[in-house]
Amino acid sequence: MSKDSKMPEKLDFIRDIIAKDLASGKHETVITRFPPEPNGYLHIGHAKSICFNFGIAQENQGVDARCHLRFDDTNPEKEESEYVESIKNDVRWLGFDWGSESAPDEHLYFASNYFDFFYDYAVHLIKEGKAYVDEQSPEEMKANRGDVNTPGTPSPFRDRPAEESLAQLEKMKAGDYDDGSMVLRAKIDLSSSNMNMRDPVIYRIMHATHHNTGDDWCIYPMYDFAHPLEDALEHITHSLCTLEFENHRPLYDWFIENCPVPATPRQIEFSRLNLSYTIMSKRKLLQLVNDGHVSGWDDPRLLTVSGMRRRGYQPAAIRSFCKRVGITKVNSVTDMSILEDEIRNELNQSAERRMAVLDPLKVTITNWPSDEHVEQVEAPNNPADEQAGTRQVSLGKQLWIERDDFMEDPPKKFFRLGPGRSVRLRGGYIITCTGYEKNDAGEVTEVLCEFIPGTIGQNPPEGIKCRAAIHWVDAATAVDAEIRLYDRLFTAENPDGEEGGFLSCLNQDSLNIIKHAKLEANLNDAQPGDVYQFERVGYFCAELKDHIPGEQAVFNRTVALRDSWGKKK
Repeated sequence: MSKDSKMPEKLDFIRDIIAKDLASGKHETVITRFPPEPNGYLHIGHAKSICFNFGIAQENQGVDARCHLRFDDTNPEKEESEYVESIKNDVRWLGFDWGSESAPDEHLYFASNYFDFFYDYAVHLIKEGKAYVDEQSPEEMKANRGDVNTPGTPSPFRDRPAEESLAQLEKMKAGDYDDGSMVLRAKIDLSSSNMNMRDPVIYRIMHATHHNTGDDWCIYPMYDFAHPLEDALEHITHSLCTLEFENHRPLYDWFIENCPVPATPRQIEFSRLNLSYTIMSKRKLLQLVNDGHVSGWDDPRLLTVSGMRRRGYQPAAIRSFCKRVGITKVNSVTDMSILEDEIRNELNQSAERRMAVLDPLKVTITNWPSDEHVEQVEAPNNPADEQAGTRQVSLGKQLWIERDDFMEDPPKKFFRLGPGRSVRLRGGYIITCTGYEKNDAGEVTEVLCEFIPGTIGQNPPEGIKCRAAIHWVDAATAVDAEIRLYDRLFTAENPDGEEGGFLSCLNQDSLNIIKHAKLEANLNDAQPGDVYQFERVGYFCAELKDHIPGEQAVFNRTVALRDSWGKKK
């Protein structure tokens, strides 16, 4: 191998399994699936699974691989059509699709469309003596289940005749019984060390309207029963799920082996994404929303996919993050700074530059030709991308600069503006401070400066020390804006580990709103969702809901230019 040759990229253990399955001829293609339950909004953890499952399909296009989007909608009390549409939008926003232009819903599936199949398989298990209707109360079933050291106690209905269970199941389906009065259980092994194998419930009565099937059904299959059958019906080759399902795999395999399914999928588990300074429990996210700690599921402080989109995170950055985290079987915690680093890397390459002053202080150029005189200076849209071109920025007699770019009595290592000091206006002239004005409270209200002609793009003349460049906004053409400075929602790396619970470490400074910031005129026509680097300030996006081009400028901070949290540890 030559010195210039690159080592082949090492595959993770699941991709290695898939490659071997294809090479050996075990499978001619690869079919994966992303199977969310439509009972909430997707978050960064789901994004990892989406990128993994759809990514494997993309990587194996040579064998016509595909990834299905399947909604595991077997619990009508928690599922809504709103979540279905949200999930579809999120998957597409992340850059993936389950169909094609000619057949957009070709590989879109719903577990609820398989209800007849599930019922037929349940009947099959009863006829084979491998399932029975149990009329014990939930409390009795729990008590008789035993524990890891004690075998379960057989239900008095465990050995009832198949014909009797079939008749009861039919009555359950017809709506003759109340919720919780009886269930259908698989007949497996009450002494198994795996509690999932101790005659698990596979059907329960639930008189609830379903978002897809309405009131057609009043009995619904349990997830552990439905999931392997769905995979088999769709000819999934590799059913990829997180480690919490590892103990469920024997049950998954049992249903595949004992039902007349058309295919034999293989379940493989990998570690879920755990991220510092956040929570990903749907229950706790719902609590944050319902208790008013955040504005909704798409609050930019939440790592829901809709929240990340609203904050200005880019799909390419999320995909890069998921690739960087990788696939293993080791449970670990990924530092939030890694995600933020990927966001910065992507935006540094793709975001156009603009100037914005968040804490404005007026500067008057006293030797400017006239009050009406305006010049246009050329500024690069993105120094990292020549193809982004340049823009014209107005420069007049009065400007806005950041208040902390001026000091009345600056120390030696302060190189920005102060009495007698010079700085360069980014893309513009060098200016020298000749004085300043203060109000009765002793606050500086205006800085007086002179500009040095001929210094645009040129070195300072001899005798002028200029060691800093500052951003600025032309006062006459500035856009007045609201800036929302978002930060991490929690102050603790592991919110769930805090003694007072996750709510005890909410970051009280996770949102600061600045009114009347000053933006350069080029931002007046920004469209909702457009992303920019505000030079020397951070990365921002035009707010998806509240920003109105030309009328109401509202920008969200996506991420700071540098990691400020690393210094706090």
